[in-house]
Amino acid sequence: MTDDSARIQTRTDVMDPARVQALWATLDLPGQAPIQTLPPFFHQVFFWDAQSPGALGRDGHPRVGGLIPDMGLPRRMWAGGRLQFHAPLDAGKPAEKMTRVQKAERKQGRTGPLGFVTLRHDIHQDGRLAVTEFQDLVYREDPAPNAPSPIAPQSPDRAQSEEPVSFTSTQLFRYSALTFNGHRIHYDLDYCRDVEGYNGLVVHGPLLAQLLMLKATRELGPLSGFSFRATAPLVHSEAASLCRDGRSLWVRGPDGRLCMKAKATL
Repeated sequence: MTDDSARIQTRTDVMDPARVQALWATLDLPGQAPIQTLPPFFHQVFFWDAQSPGALGRDGHPRVGGLIPDMGLPRRMWAGGRLQFHAPLDAGKPAEKMTRVQKAERKQGRTGPLGFVTLRHDIHQDGRLAVTEFQDLVYREDPAPNAPSPIAPQSPDRAQSEEPVSFTSTQLFRYSALTFNGHRIHYDLDYCRDVEGYNGLVVHGPLLAQLLMLKATRELGPLSGFSFRATAPLVHSEAASLCRDGRSLWVRGPDGRLCMKAKATL
């Protein structure tokens, strides 16, 4: 439900362990998923915002104008986020997620108007705060015909550890389904090319962040916080690398471009 006066949305979920296992398999992780404590960021497969088809925008996301104000900009991107892990989240137990708009503003960028929205999510379980997440969204205009692609920053060329990663359209579809993300840039190739100007299906920003969080956990230990920022799109036909140097992590595209940068807090 949404409290319009306070612009707060609250959802509850039972944290079904089967959904945890489904995400584990989608990420192609070895063995079985943890049967109790969720890995970091696995709460993304819960607290669905299930809207009817008539309530969706052209991109497949819930239409703006409710919780998120309508700034007249049609293209949406999950630009980054910051997470604080206060306590473990357990599968098989009910939890509550409270979402509020932390910031919503329209600015003029170099390529045109931009809308910036920050959502704050607080997840409680067993009467205690487990996760605080700040989700940064950017809204922009449609690309002009024949407009040149933005120049992406280059990633560092050296890392303490590096591992290859690749994606398929099936994996992107399954991740969209598990997170109930209807954004068409992840599964509708014609829409990607003809409407939003991408040359392939776009790999989800939170999917890249999820893989970086798991890498940080494997190599550094349990996380108390994590921040990430998308810097360039990665499409499903491109191979990439997950890189780490100390507590800094990033995703390097096949041409050396920096697709995402992140920071782990222990």
